[in-house]
Amino acid sequence: MMRVLIADDHDLLRDTLKAFLDAEGSFETVTAASLPDAEAKLRAGAAFDLILLDYDMPGMNGLDGLARMMAQDGAQRVAIISGTANRSVAETALAKGAAGFLPKTLSGKSLVNAVRFMAVGEQYAPLDFMRAAEEDEAHPLTDKLSPRELEVLEGLTQGKSNKEIARDLDIREPTVKLHMKTLYRKIGVSNRTQAAIVAKDAGLF
Repeated sequence: MMRVLIADDHDLLRDTLKAFLDAEGSFETVTAASLPDAEAKLRAGAAFDLILLDYDMPGMNGLDGLARMMAQDGAQRVAIISGTANRSVAETALAKGAAGFLPKTLSGKSLVNAVRFMAVGEQYAPLDFMRAAEEDEAHPLTDKLSPRELEVLEGLTQGKSNKEIARDLDIREPTVKLHMKTLYRKIGVSNRTQAAIVAKDAGLF
C-alpha cells in the first residue's frame, strides 16, 4: 500500500484525485488544504511514499513550499501539481529534485499512472505539456524580427554602442543604424532604451 498526501486548497480537485487513487485499491490517501496543514499531517503520522503539493495553495509561496516540504523528515518524494504554472516553473521544480510536475489538465487515468510512477522512485513530467509550453512561450518578437535585427537588439540590451555592435557582427555602423530603425518600427519603440526594456520584459536575452 502506497501512502500519498494530497495537498490542494481546491476541494473538488483534491477530493476527485483522492477518489481516483482510493478506487485503485493500492493507495492510502491523506488530504490537506494548505502547506502548514500538509506539514502537520506529515508530522502526525508515518512517512508518505509521495506528497503532492498544489503550486498555488496557501503557504506555498511558489517553489519555496517545495523546498520546505522536501526538507521535512518523512517526505520521501514531493511533486508539484498546478493549473497555472508554466514550463520554466516545471523545469525549476524538477531541477530542485521534485518527484514530478503534474498539470491539472491531466486525465484521471494519467494522474493515477503518474502518481504510481513517482511513488516507486521515478521522476515524472508530461512530455506534451513541456513541448506545448515551449512553443507557447516563443515570444512574438522573435517572429517579427529578422535574425540580424535580433542580434542588434541583443547588443542594445547589453548596453553596447553602435560601433561595438558593428564590430561584434562584422558589419558597418550605418548598417547597424538601419537595422535599429527597422526594429524600432517593428516593436513599436522610438529609442534604444525602450527597445532594451521591451526585449528584457519579453525575456528574450
